[in-house]
Amino acid sequence: MTMRNPHPPLTVAPAKSLPRRRPAFGHMVASEWLKLRSVRSTYWTVVATLVVSVGLSGLLALALVSSWDRLPARDRAMFDPTSYAMTGTNIGLLVLSVLGVLTMTSEYSTGTIRASLAAVPDRTRFLAAKALVLCAVAFVVGQVSAFASFLLSQLFFTARDLDVPLSEPGVLRAVSGCGLYLTLVTLLAFGIGVLLRHTAAAITSIVGLMFVIPIIAAFLPGEWGLTLRRLIPSQAGSAVTVVDPNETYLAPLPGLLVFCCYLAAVLVPAYLLFLRRDA
Repeated sequence: MTMRNPHPPLTVAPAKSLPRRRPAFGHMVASEWLKLRSVRSTYWTVVATLVVSVGLSGLLALALVSSWDRLPARDRAMFDPTSYAMTGTNIGLLVLSVLGVLTMTSEYSTGTIRASLAAVPDRTRFLAAKALVLCAVAFVVGQVSAFASFLLSQLFFTARDLDVPLSEPGVLRAVSGCGLYLTLVTLLAFGIGVLLRHTAAAITSIVGLMFVIPIIAAFLPGEWGLTLRRLIPSQAGSAVTVVDPNETYLAPLPGLLVFCCYLAAVLVPAYLLFLRRDA
């Protein structure tokens, strides 16, 4: 006699895999902001940019005022109190560029790029969030550096009646343009970091592009040399910081457009390589 099992075995349905939720772009931006501000080097870079830009601008303004009577008449006639007041930002630009490079290359040097891309497989949105946070920080730091350098220098210029107010035509555009220029150079450094993925190589490249090439271009003779100097990245981009452009600068808007062409020439291949390369 066979006994029947009064309780038949239960069959368990196979578990359905839940669809992976795509992270919201706002959350990605918040994550990148958290990563950027949690690194100690970010604060040092920001502080160094402000101290170097404002401090050097003030020292150069003081030195100019002290030696004003000994300057040649031609130099005094061509003196631009607005662009000269922000001369120190050219060095602060280098410090801020380091932040742009490290924002990307530090992900590769520490290996966190693999975890980042595992959390956000959409590389386009990942790169866009990182660039957006970097540009926001660079824009604030750049504008503070430009306006603080300008205002401090004008205090020294008052001793020789060389100071100009922000309400003077073209002055506000030049000062705010300086902050914009610093932001674009930082983004350029970020693109080079994406392209090269190596901190030392990327910093060397941005230094060569923004500081070494102008030195070489200064020795180029003739009209073609002058034309070429107007078109190099540093000269084209800084045209937006000049109130009355002379023969060595393009007009502000054309200069800005030329610099944006250089920026696109770096960002586009950097983006395409980032999509294809392994982490």
